[in-house]
Amino acid sequence: MHQAFPGSIQAHKNFVFLGEAGCGKSELALDLALLLARTEQRQVHFFDLDMTKPLFRSRDRAELLERAGVQVHFEEQFMDAPTLTGGVGRLLRDPSAAAVLDVGGDYIGARSIGGFAPQLNREDTAVCYLINPFRPWSATLEHIDRVLGETLGVSHVELDRLILAANPNLGPETTADDVLEGLRRLTQLVGPYKPIRFLCASQSLAQAVQARTELPVFPLRLHMTYPWQEG
Repeated sequence: MHQAFPGSIQAHKNFVFLGEAGCGKSELALDLALLLARTEQRQVHFFDLDMTKPLFRSRDRAELLERAGVQVHFEEQFMDAPTLTGGVGRLLRDPSAAAVLDVGGDYIGARSIGGFAPQLNREDTAVCYLINPFRPWSATLEHIDRVLGETLGVSHVELDRLILAANPNLGPETTADDVLEGLRRLTQLVGPYKPIRFLCASQSLAQAVQARTELPVFPLRLHMTYPWQEG
């Protein structure tokens, strides 16, 4: 496991990523799945559990994951009808499988995993809630607390088991100073109540950021872009 993840997380075989739309959880889920494919002896399974149709969908990078040996699971959608993906509970329980779950934004998407609470709250599963403090809707403790509470309420994840992570970014122009300022803001907001366990930064900034903080930094490779940026 990458050194950015605290030791208590490295012992897990299942990883679940929650957070509001645009926080970067899909990028983190993709990168972790690719890392597991290189380092994990178990078969790695990736679940795209978004039940809506956001602009960025991790399922759109299924070919990338499959080339790395990851098995990708999702259900095609019809119009805006919610979809449920099979096999989640079985693979969360399977000792020979590692599972990465990219869960749709806020409490609406978190409903998709509520039925798996017994597996989500086991020692072999890490549930990460990612926050980008530069998003307008994550700028206040009141909003973070409300959405987090709603998410936990429908997913039935225990608060004590939840791992908070920071992904402070302002887009392609983000600097190391921006990342650290975002971390400072978020720590000031939520730190008195629950600690931030690790920090995300783009691969180009990760080394510079890590030199200035004791918090583990996970380097993100950006695999998802706007359609007009591809080519």
